[in-house]
Amino acid sequence: MRIFLIIISSVLAVLVALTALIWLLSFYGLIAGDFPEVDDSKLQAVFLTNNQVYFGELEDANRGYAKLTNVYYLRLAENLQQGSNGESQSLNLVKLGGELHGPEDAMFIPKDKIQFWENLSPSSRVVKAIQGQAK
Repeated sequence: MRIFLIIISSVLAVLVALTALIWLLSFYGLIAGDFPEVDDSKLQAVFLTNNQVYFGELEDANRGYAKLTNVYYLRLAENLQQGSNGESQSLNLVKLGGELHGPEDAMFIPKDKIQFWENLSPSSRVVKAIQGQAK
């Protein structure tokens, strides 16, 4: 009977240790959960935890990162006219790649930095602006 209790105790200790290990690995992003299926016929809006949003073609790159290509982002265009009270500010859709540091047109985003993403409808103003710039 004593050997049976020792075996049961050992098995329980191993199960508890494995459960804790799996929880820690998933908590630190070393075991990624399922990334939702991306509709590759549409563009996506990717909202990050730092309140930035990017638009492009999203794909599940690997366990820790998602890849965004054909990348665009919004930039606030300020009116430089004197006496402007800020009411004429507008947003510009900017293609990634023209910045000073010259990035390639792809971003690898840590999945834990993605708050959420959405598929964009073909009638979206963003999609139409991207299609207009691509011509």
